Order: sequence, then structure tokens, then C-alpha cells
Amino acid sequence: MSITIQSFTDMVGKDVFTTKGVYSGKISNIELDLERFKVKSVVVNAVRGSFLAEMVGDKKGVIIPFSMIHSIGDVVIMKHVTPSTME
Repeated sequence: MSITIQSFTDMVGKDVFTTKGVYSGKISNIELDLERFKVKSVVVNAVRGSFLAEMVGDKKGVIIPFSMIHSIGDVVIMKHVTPSTME
């Protein structure tokens, strides 16, 4: 997945859905690995009532490893996880 500097700023504020189409929240930040010139993770604000908020209790700034991101377009699609997947 190719990302440019412009797409970093465009990603902030995008809605995040799982691969099963479940709403998770909005991207609030991006963490970079500057030594390797890679995106390390995205930070998602779990919106109240969303799938992710139910799992983490409305926490702000949930860090999602970039390897869990499937696609970036008008919305961001991440791998669908369940509490048993996270253990």
C-alpha cells in the first residue's frame, strides 16, 4: 500500500470500518517509524457506541498497528477483531 505525505494529512479524520463493515471510529493521528520510513500505526478515536468503543470502553487514542489496515480510500478498512482475537 503506497502512501504519500499528502495522504497522511488526508487520513486524519477519516472514518474507520472493519472488514465486516462495522464502524469503529475516526483516525486522529498517525505514528511513523522514521528510521525505516514506514507507517507504524494509526490512532483511532473510538466514537461512543461504535464497535471499537464497546471493546475498549470509549477510550480515546486506540493504537491500531498498520499491519491491520487493509485499505485506505474514502474510508479506512481495518481487520475485524473480536475480544478473543485480542487475547
